Amino acid sequence: MYIAVVDDEKVIREDICKLIEKQRPESRVEAFSTGEELLASQGRFDIVFLDIQMDGMNGIEAARSLRERQDEIVLIFITGIKEYVFDAFDLYAFQYLLKPLDEKKFAEVLDRAVKEAGRKKEKRGIFIKARNLTLAQTDILYIESRGKKVEIHTARDEESIEIYAAMDELEGQLGEGFYRCHRAYIVNMAYITEYGGDSILLTNGDKVYLAKRKYGDFVKAYMWHLQNGGVSSV
Repeated sequence: MYIAVVDDEKVIREDICKLIEKQRPESRVEAFSTGEELLASQGRFDIVFLDIQMDGMNGIEAARSLRERQDEIVLIFITGIKEYVFDAFDLYAFQYLLKPLDEKKFAEVLDRAVKEAGRKKEKRGIFIKARNLTLAQTDILYIESRGKKVEIHTARDEESIEIYAAMDELEGQLGEGFYRCHRAYIVNMAYITEYGGDSILLTNGDKVYLAKRKYGDFVKAYMWHLQNGGVSSV
């Protein structure tokens, strides 16, 4: 999970990060002191903890901008003032936590937020403008670069879709269940049956290249995928 923590009070920001790392050590956490910093990062986070009262752009304003960019994000507002609760719910906030934080309550909310983010990821797809089509991520076996075009190999009767697109662009739309194993390939780790030092075998029998310099990182990512709810066909 990619999690952002935004609070202009350093002590609180660090405390929240420690609580997340204690409960979810496998998560990637980034901390920001302002809403402007968060938006400037261009990060695509699964969960965002947002302080409401901050200098400059407040949490409500930052959340509105985030929703425009990434509608499926799980928002959790943190504040010392109850009156903001209705503004938070107008933005479909997942939870509203009051300061000072209760560790037990925080752990419960984080656990539910991670599950909700997981459900949202499963439903998320990639939009193919040329076809006016949204393809569910669960339908994608792997993506292969072919010069200026890419070929999306799907699990639907082994159908392939060829479009003009950049691999970097598609990689940015995909969730943690996918891995860029080679400059020309992105694989859905749910469909991996076997891997070796220089290749990955998928459930449909296709074999894709695994760059040797990426082998160690790939193994870590694949093990993380399996240990955190990922489904394998091995």
